[in-house]
Amino acid sequence: MNRTIITVVGKDTVGIIARVCAYLADNNVNILDITQTIVQGYFNMMMIVDMEKMEKPFEQAVNELDEIGKELGVQIKCQREEIFNKMHRI
Repeated sequence: MNRTIITVVGKDTVGIIARVCAYLADNNVNILDITQTIVQGYFNMMMIVDMEKMEKPFEQAVNELDEIGKELGVQIKCQREEIFNKMHRI
């Protein structure tokens, strides 16, 4: 399994989840877990996804999601699970 952590943060607007999920579905990325909150108008979503069946290189997907984030006015960050875990160890 090729697990990746995707975070989306920014001012809440219509269609954020739909746009990100549509991109993932179009690229054969399976969502394993998802959580989202809205606090005083600010949107925060964290997803754990499996990118094993995606045909694009990881870096291309990262760049495309970054562009989608810019269009939506949010920040979208992708990190491979092993990197995420190493960065967040106590």
